[in-house]
Amino acid sequence: MHWLLLSILIDFGFVQLFKYGQRKRLYAPIVVSTNYLTVALSLGIYLATTDQFTISEPALKTGLMTGVVFISSMTLMTYVMEIAPVGTVLTAFRMSIAVPVALGVSLWGEVITPEQLGGIPLALLALVLMTSSFKRTTQISKGKALGFLFAVFFIQGISHSCLRSVHYTGLDDQFLQVLLITGATAGTIGSIGIALQKRRPTRSELALGSFIGLYNALALCIIMITLSKLPGTLFFPAMGCGVVLLDNLAAHFFWKERLNRLAGLGVALAVAAIVLVI
Repeated sequence: MHWLLLSILIDFGFVQLFKYGQRKRLYAPIVVSTNYLTVALSLGIYLATTDQFTISEPALKTGLMTGVVFISSMTLMTYVMEIAPVGTVLTAFRMSIAVPVALGVSLWGEVITPEQLGGIPLALLALVLMTSSFKRTTQISKGKALGFLFAVFFIQGISHSCLRSVHYTGLDDQFLQVLLITGATAGTIGSIGIALQKRRPTRSELALGSFIGLYNALALCIIMITLSKLPGTLFFPAMGCGVVLLDNLAAHFFWKERLNRLAGLGVALAVAAIVLVI
């Protein structure tokens, strides 16, 4: 269980680093792409120096697919956050934990206990309430907003599922190679998009992206190890609620963002959901 706790804490730190970049008004696509390229570079150096750089065909295919999904998810989310209510987008993003849980049960035969079955909808409700304190942005039509939010929900859920698939495709001992290809693919696609926009990176954007990339390389390794040890029906609800719970507490006490009553209720429900799930 210590791996689960460590995964929650390190993913929480990852979220806070991006929040810092947002506060500094750094261009998110550049930070994200630099992050992925740094992940690939750091893992590539490690594998090369330890004589493990050989990449199998299954690891290559899984990494390519995961990289495409990762950059698509991050690009979509950053775009939708500019045109739709931020809290609603983050709720859809966090509720995507339902996708790998459902696939874990239906595709990979993961067992879900009655307590976990009760904890998952409670976790989803907690996520909705905890993101209710985020400010609203530019309004768009309900139909268009619903389509974008479903897209965010679905593709982020597939991102989680790609990481989960590593265990069930027998690549636990090659997860570093998978992450290297994932980072290289996502970073390359993101960089091409930035080049097409003719957006010139600033030193601050590159510096933060590189730092996040080094942090993310460690975070992804810890998450992959945790996924090799725990079922997704436990990991994803606990991770989703745990990170948002800590994020809300940090927002209130560190970033000085006042939580409303619904968000406070969400925090309480999140604690109850985590207890049920684990």
